[in-house]
Amino acid sequence: MSDEVARTAIEAVVRESYGRLIAFLAARSGDVAGAEDALSEAFLGALRTWPDEGVPEKPEAWLLHAARNRMIDDVRHRQVRQRVRPWLEQLVAETAASGAWREELPDERLKLLFVCAHPAIDPVARTPLMLQTVLGLETARIASAFLVSPAAMEKRLVRAKAKIRTAGIPFRVPEPAEWVERSAFVLDAVYSAYTAGWENVSEAAAGRGLAGEAMVLGRVLVRLMPEDPEARGLLALMLHCEARRGARRTSEGEFVPLDRQDPARWDRAMIEEAEEQLRRAAQVKRLGRFQLEAAIQSIHAHRAVTGRIEWREIALLYEGLVRVAPGIGAEIGRAVALAESGEVEVALARLDALAGERVASYQPYWAARGHVLELVGRAEEAREAFRRAAGLTEDAGWRGYLMGRVEGSHGGLEAEREG
Repeated sequence: MSDEVARTAIEAVVRESYGRLIAFLAARSGDVAGAEDALSEAFLGALRTWPDEGVPEKPEAWLLHAARNRMIDDVRHRQVRQRVRPWLEQLVAETAASGAWREELPDERLKLLFVCAHPAIDPVARTPLMLQTVLGLETARIASAFLVSPAAMEKRLVRAKAKIRTAGIPFRVPEPAEWVERSAFVLDAVYSAYTAGWENVSEAAAGRGLAGEAMVLGRVLVRLMPEDPEARGLLALMLHCEARRGARRTSEGEFVPLDRQDPARWDRAMIEEAEEQLRRAAQVKRLGRFQLEAAIQSIHAHRAVTGRIEWREIALLYEGLVRVAPGIGAEIGRAVALAESGEVEVALARLDALAGERVASYQPYWAARGHVLELVGRAEEAREAFRRAAGLTEDAGWRGYLMGRVEGSHGGLEAEREG
């Protein structure tokens, strides 16, 4: 067998099963870093032996067995203390049973996701930790997405994994009493990854990008938490945004606001999938932030059918969003929707109430303020707000659009929520 065939098989396992293998090993040892090291050695062993011996019938079982042996050897070489003997014995027994592969490898990724989002973990490390442990993304790629150096990101991840081990954070799905709070951490982290990728035009153009990886995590969450309506709401929100990715830029790379996009360029299959996720979430009758945000995007998507945007409905949904998940982004979205509904003075008053240090360098605020000021006829103040918004973005396409608003050559504003 050629090296290329073996490498292709290994890459397939990495894509499909990396997170499951890490979760299975780490859930028993409490050591994420040790599980990653052991699995890396297993992959290296596969690269050495599979070209000569062929790809095993059960490649996941082969890798799990090799990684288990590496972890057992490491523990024995460290002269294992009594406290680690129980998990060592459990690991031997469970991986031996899984080697027979009577059933699919138990999927423990949900436990791993909850560990990564545990309150004891530094918030800035939670999302990167999920991307690395569940999806197997390289540190350099994660660092690039979050605009930090690889060395700095590596330190964050090492500290987080050490915290999991030393604090003895349990690998478990939370009890019902703490489910909502803990699952919210997981959903927020996945959405943070999505918005980071959504805003990175160059990464998206180079491949699937961070937004695509976040959608993979979103689908994993729906599979693992099928009864959680917010998991479906999050997936629906990301699908609606992704459906319009190809329409949000001109061929020259200039930004196109959502209300000016050509619906013919939207991905209908993604929109239909998003709507199905929203319908299934609604059946649970437990409304939450992501369902509301997805519903707002659903109304925008309906313009492809009716040719118009129901701004009053959007304003009502933003009203609910502000109550359920108050935040600057939701309040700005509500103000824009009110302005488009004809309540321009009310919208401006809402924006005036937000003025202060927390929006001084928040670009969406100044873009929205410019739009509303323009609607009330305060043209010079509107141009100044658009100039300020343009100065707060490094995105050339977005800056070009905002400078067009300064010159009065562009209209429209509404865009998909970006965090």
